[in-house]
Order: sequence, then structure tokens, then C-alpha cells
Amino acid sequence: MNEITLPGHQIGDFTITAISDGYLSASLDLLSNINSISASELQKNAGAHDPSSIHINCYLIRGRGHTILIDAGAGGFKQWGGTLQANLALTGVQPSDIDTILLTHAHPDHIGGLINSLGEAAFPNAELVVHQNEVAFWQDAGNLSRASAQTRGNFLFAETVFDKYRKRLRRFTNNDILPGISAVPLPGHTAGHSGYRIESRDSSLLIWVDIVHFPLIQIPHPAVSIAFDQDPILAADTRSKLLDIVSSDKLLIAGMHLGERGFAHIERTGNTYNICYET
Repeated sequence: MNEITLPGHQIGDFTITAISDGYLSASLDLLSNINSISASELQKNAGAHDPSSIHINCYLIRGRGHTILIDAGAGGFKQWGGTLQANLALTGVQPSDIDTILLTHAHPDHIGGLINSLGEAAFPNAELVVHQNEVAFWQDAGNLSRASAQTRGNFLFAETVFDKYRKRLRRFTNNDILPGISAVPLPGHTAGHSGYRIESRDSSLLIWVDIVHFPLIQIPHPAVSIAFDQDPILAADTRSKLLDIVSSDKLLIAGMHLGERGFAHIERTGNTYNICYET
């Protein structure tokens, strides 16, 4: 099979490729600190064809003897996404080639692709690496008992995923993951919400995960949070601080809901942030 060109960057020894899992749809009514009419106008004025559409990215990292996947998309959960496997194959990588999966958090649009159509682990040779707080939250019986009917299924699904990878599950509490790759705590979205910083040969990239779900809204208006955030106030504070850091440091970013192009810089003009996608 001939490989095709997908959005990617070379960071020293590492090649990072954005792998699309497709889309999910979320009502703009889920946003706080903005009304849905204003949110829709922002989306349309920025060129969004479907204001409620959220793109799902995963990231393939190859280098230093590893083939790593960051998150696995929704995998068709609730009819969301499901294109990861096909797009991964376009890069010449098969599921059995993945040796490490760095999980950012256990929401279904990030873990759905970890289970195949037979209900088994979709990546049979991969170690699943995830923050200890994330595993503890989703496996806590008290949290499950307090969950709403709408979110109860998310707990049960996360438990299924962790069980399928239980023999190859590595929980971390510090920042060091692999040489050249470190975890970055990004509190507010979930209990163990973690980004990943890739650094090699004076180049660096931050995969900032779910700092935004609607980048055309939440980057210029960082106070806007979404109902998926476990702690909306803390999530907004984390977003504001991170926007200041990545714009000041001119740091290349990537994100699971950043859009199909997958990579961008954040520019600051006065008190306003704007996203500038890599071409």
C-alpha cells in the first residue's frame, strides 16, 4: 500500500502525524458563559459549515524505536467517529504495530477506538499508559453510583476498556513517560486530564488534548467552558493560563478537537487569542 500524506510534523527524532477519527456532534447549548446564538454566529463567521460539529484527532508518534498512539478516538461509540483504523492504515501502520498508547483521559471519544467490533482490545501489543487519577475516578464505585443516567454508560465503558488492557495497563503519577515524552497535567476537564510534551533536538510540541472542543469559540473566549468539563471553572482557568504560555513561547500545539489540520500556533493580540493553523 502506498502511504499518503497526512498532517504531520518532525520534532527532532520523532515524526508526529494527526490521524482523524471523524466527527461527533454536540449542541452549542452545552457551552457556558456564552449563549448558543452567539456561539453559532462565531462558528459561522469563522467558516464552520456545521456549527455543532467537533472533529476528533488522534496522534501517531514514530521514533526512537517506538510506534505510539495518543488516544484512539470514539471508534463509532454513539455513532461518533470510527475512521481511525482506516486512516492509520493509510500511514502504513497496523494495530499490531502500536507498542504504546498514551491516553489523555477516559471520555468515550478518546477510548472508544481501543475496543474492536468483537469487544476485544483493538491494539493487541500496546501498553496502555494513563494517569493514576483517571483510572481511579472511572473505577470508583461511589462515582458510578452518583452518576446520572446519561453518564453512567461512560463509567461502564471506561471500566470495560481498562479491563481489556489490564495486563498491559501502566498508571503514572509523575511527568516522565518515555525518553523525550513527558506528561503535562491539565486540570479541570477530568480527574487525570493529561497533555503530552514531545521534545527532541531543540524542537518541541505540546499535545494539549481537550483544552478546547470548539477552538473557534474557546480560543478567543477562554472563559467559555463545556458541560463535558468536570470542573468548568478550573478548566477555564487552565485554558487561560495555557493560552498565555503557548502564545508567549510560540509553542507548536496539537489537540484532539483542534480541527482536521491538527497543528497550530496561538497568537495573542492585546487580550485576544487567535489560532493560526499550520499549512
